[in-house]
Amino acid sequence: MPESMPAKTRRVIVCADDFAIHASASLGIAKLAELGRLSATSAMVLSPRWPKDAALLKDLRGRLDVGLHLDWTSDFALAAGHGMPLGRAMRHALLGGFDRARASTVIERQLDLFEQHWQAPPDFVDGHQHVQQFAGIREALVAALVRRYGACAVKPYLRISRAPAGMAGLKSRVIALMGAQALVCLAGAADLPRANGLAGIYDFAGGPQRYADLMTGWLARAPAGAILMCHPSQAAEPDDAIGVARAQEFAYLASPGFAHALQQAMVTVMRGCDVTPPLKSGRD
Repeated sequence: MPESMPAKTRRVIVCADDFAIHASASLGIAKLAELGRLSATSAMVLSPRWPKDAALLKDLRGRLDVGLHLDWTSDFALAAGHGMPLGRAMRHALLGGFDRARASTVIERQLDLFEQHWQAPPDFVDGHQHVQQFAGIREALVAALVRRYGACAVKPYLRISRAPAGMAGLKSRVIALMGAQALVCLAGAADLPRANGLAGIYDFAGGPQRYADLMTGWLARAPAGAILMCHPSQAAEPDDAIGVARAQEFAYLASPGFAHALQQAMVTVMRGCDVTPPLKSGRD
């Protein structure tokens, strides 16, 4: 630990989801990473922007966790032929689960696209609208990660989309019920690391002050090793359902207010490999 870092500082992964969803998001995420306000981002590799937008992160290699945002529910997934609306995907998961062989094919393709343009394995894997936890997908995902990276000294870590103790609202409870504990068990059996809870879940409603207030609460209660999820974009894209919220998030995360909130909460933004305590081993 650096001498300048207070002994009680908590190390938290601040992760921007949806890299490559559109140009404004990619540019905003890269800018925030350069400012040190983010320590991770997860990429939508089915987006036609991914091959060129990956270059925006080139100079951040080694300073930023770059992961796969596994996708079954976006317009990109629909165009790829395997996608479906979130409600249908949730019903599919609850009523028997996704076919594992088909899910494996989709996952392998997205991992291939990630590696093709990043020239390295993902540092972690999460899911667009948390599909990494859905029945059938989670089993195929863990199997694919073990098959591809099981012999690596540092394996990709998994996001467990479950709010830390005392931080769960209705939306986060629904998300967790879609398979958080099942994914924890699968990670344990496969000896894959996982992050220590997920903060940053909200309904994307309200103005800038509400987001600032929510962030204050998340930073105050997020345990060391947790992921704090965000969805920033430099501008509100008109065809983006949460475009206004994305722009508000970017403005706050780039502001002195966020830097002050981190300082007040004694939180340091760190990569997954550097958090304290370390990312949980799958065996615990």
